[in-house]
Amino acid sequence: MSLVATAITKRFRDVTAVNNLSFTVPEGSLFGFLGPNGAGKTTTMRVVLDIIKPDQGQVTWRGRPFHQLGRGFYGYLPEERGLYPKMRVVEHLEFLGRIHGLDRGKAQAETRRWIERFDLGELSHKRIEELSKGNQQKVQTIGTMLHQPELLVLDEPFAGLDPVNTSLLKEVLLESHHRGCTVIFSSHRMEQVEEMCDDIVLIDQGSLVLNGNLKQIKRSMGRQILRISLEGKQDFWARIPGLRLLSSRADYQELRMDDGVDPNDVLREAMDAGQVTRFELVEPSLDQIFVEKVGAGA
Repeated sequence: MSLVATAITKRFRDVTAVNNLSFTVPEGSLFGFLGPNGAGKTTTMRVVLDIIKPDQGQVTWRGRPFHQLGRGFYGYLPEERGLYPKMRVVEHLEFLGRIHGLDRGKAQAETRRWIERFDLGELSHKRIEELSKGNQQKVQTIGTMLHQPELLVLDEPFAGLDPVNTSLLKEVLLESHHRGCTVIFSSHRMEQVEEMCDDIVLIDQGSLVLNGNLKQIKRSMGRQILRISLEGKQDFWARIPGLRLLSSRADYQELRMDDGVDPNDVLREAMDAGQVTRFELVEPSLDQIFVEKVGAGA
């Protein structure tokens, strides 16, 4: 394991933001860090990176505490974006590259490469304060990965990005992952995490709820979700005890079966109600797991 957090606790006066939290991040993984608002995700990330000190517990990277490691081995994109508004894009990115350990020539070369990659060429000599919020976020994201760190930690990196730039950022993060970088990011968009991540941790009120391989977690939840496309009486399911509607889309209904419900009985009822064009048992989505574990009001 490249990153191991062991029994970390962080309190702010009488509020326990992180409570005896332990988890591991496999080396080179794409790792989703999840939880409802106020769960302690941002505090945990800052404890992990030694930005704030825990009251108890420790975090190690390849067996060493973070304070023993040199600058530049990680990149951090905080939830609260922060750039120097009067600096121009090029000079800001070169500055960030230098403070992360790049020499002047390398910082200039990487700045040019990333500006082109994120389509910021026409804006490269504008002041940060003249950019839109989305373009400011692109600049800060570049500054996070400009020096090619071993570890990337990103707090809600997709917030505020349009679909085109969301797709670009996904592509960039996958490339970093494929070159061996360990990538940890939080997101409220469960479909993004489900699409990209190998492993996840889910916390609620500062405590661990789930931690592990996403495929194994989903498999352990069982195939209790039923997708049915029916040309006929759409409310047939209401006659079957232990069956409840999760969602109704234009192309299918999604139902959850309680333990003991026989799918064959459901199929017979559906066929009596009309023509069945789809009948599929599936594992729960990450969004459904999230809601089940932390509550629909999260």
